[in-house]
Amino acid sequence: MTSPISAISGLSAVGGIDALQGVDGLSASAGVPAPSGPNNDFVSMLSKGLEGVQASQTRADNLAVQVADGTLQDPAQYTMAANEASLGLQLTLAIRNKAVEAFQEIMRMQA
Repeated sequence: MTSPISAISGLSAVGGIDALQGVDGLSASAGVPAPSGPNNDFVSMLSKGLEGVQASQTRADNLAVQVADGTLQDPAQYTMAANEASLGLQLTLAIRNKAVEAFQEIMRMQA
């Protein structure tokens, strides 16, 4: 059984961390050096986390195919992988929701 939600592919397809550097107005393809300091650490951490969630979803999908084909010897592997992918997606959505709430709160502030 595959998830109706498609895998997170925007970051790796565009170029990994380079896709997130546009937030700071910097582009590695334009010859501008990458930012250093806490922003770079945050972008790297965020990118690695999203890639981990995508990898767990891909692993669960591959195991689901093996279960359907009858080639997987231990169906518990699929169950654990599916739960891991589900928890990763739930955590990602919770972080996204908190970021959106923080952005909305900042936008409501009076100057």
